[in-house]
Amino acid sequence: MQEVDDEFYERADAHIHLSNSQISEEIGTGKVSASFMYSVARFNAWVSASGWHNGNEMAEAKEETVEYFVAEYRKMLEENMDDYISNFERYMKTHDEKA
Repeated sequence: MQEVDDEFYERADAHIHLSNSQISEEIGTGKVSASFMYSVARFNAWVSASGWHNGNEMAEAKEETVEYFVAEYRKMLEENMDDYISNFERYMKTHDEKA
């Protein structure tokens, strides 16, 4: 993962809090997670598009761009999985609590 700025975790927490607020009896964690992942993918496609002059340039860089975002997501997911494994009892006091 790249170097993080002072507000990195505050921004991440704001997104997590929004997602937690969307969880209900009708809309479970799986649906909220799917929406959250879609929004990140959509935002990152826009971030990528913002760096190109046209669709052809973007298409030429598509594979490299996808590989970059997938690799970064994998590192972040593994880091957070390891954190939850190490702190499972503390983080998961009850299964009803949100992230």
